[in-house]
Amino acid sequence: MATQTLKTNQQMPHNAHLMFEKSMVELEKTILEMKARHESGIDLSGEIKSAEQKLENEIRKVYSNLTPWQRVQVARHPLRPYSLDYVHHLMDDFIELKGDRLFSDDRAIVAGFARFRDMKVCVIGHQKGRDTKENLMRSFGSAHPEGYRKAIRVMRLAERFSIPIICLVDTPGAYPGIGAEERGQAEAIAYNLREMSTLGVPIVVIVIGEGGSGGALGIGVGDHVMVMENAYYSVISPEGCAAILWKDQSKSEEAAEVLKLTGEDLLNLGVIDEVVKEPLGGAHRNFEEAAEGLGKSIERVLRKLLKISPQTLIENRYAKFRKMGVFSE
Repeated sequence: MATQTLKTNQQMPHNAHLMFEKSMVELEKTILEMKARHESGIDLSGEIKSAEQKLENEIRKVYSNLTPWQRVQVARHPLRPYSLDYVHHLMDDFIELKGDRLFSDDRAIVAGFARFRDMKVCVIGHQKGRDTKENLMRSFGSAHPEGYRKAIRVMRLAERFSIPIICLVDTPGAYPGIGAEERGQAEAIAYNLREMSTLGVPIVVIVIGEGGSGGALGIGVGDHVMVMENAYYSVISPEGCAAILWKDQSKSEEAAEVLKLTGEDLLNLGVIDEVVKEPLGGAHRNFEEAAEGLGKSIERVLRKLLKISPQTLIENRYAKFRKMGVFSE
């Protein structure tokens, strides 16, 4: 089945908007109506320009004051770019490798090799679907054990040929089904954490949408970890946290606040290394600009890491994750 890729700067369907974008939706509708009348022969160029400026100001106002819960909603936006969108836009000659050589191929994780700028790279990423059929095929981006085993298999291949690794994280969490647990979900993720910490090639990790729990960590150990401006990275989803702590999912907004899951919070806590800025209104409003911005960040970091010896990379990576967290006895 062919994957549906995102079109750049596409006009968003009415039902793709989020609740807090209501004022923006109304302005967009008004602009479309004025443009239709303008094309029919009525000169409304001045009014259209004024309305477009008002829309830009409204988008800036809304997106400059997003709450953590609203950022979670943006991270889940149905038109937000997915891993393969970035791969196809930023990279050339992508060759996907499939299967874990043990059980099957997990479509929730894509893995392969490509050319990025003038560099050969290995790219691993969670992949969601654009419609119900593809989402079912890809388990809504929630990987099974075979997905994580495929990922580390391809990473080891990259290490053999001294090829740097780029990991694109976008998952609500590892697949929670009985079959996945029976096939060793926890072991597969734990194994990846250990093995990724010992790879002698640069690893750049970017959370492009959802970064949920161990499902994200399974491909999330890297020398440089980035989170996009409207993505989130958390030990649990806000809904899951609310259900456990308060037995009430209506507390999800409060949970998102205390979880400190936004890029800015994570940077202040020392969990990540960089927040990647997004275009005004989020990556789903201007995919091309978002992809180019991400590409510049990846290139800058990769060129820096490629100058470091394999042994130093491993030592620095271990120290980086070892110092996280606070405890007392």
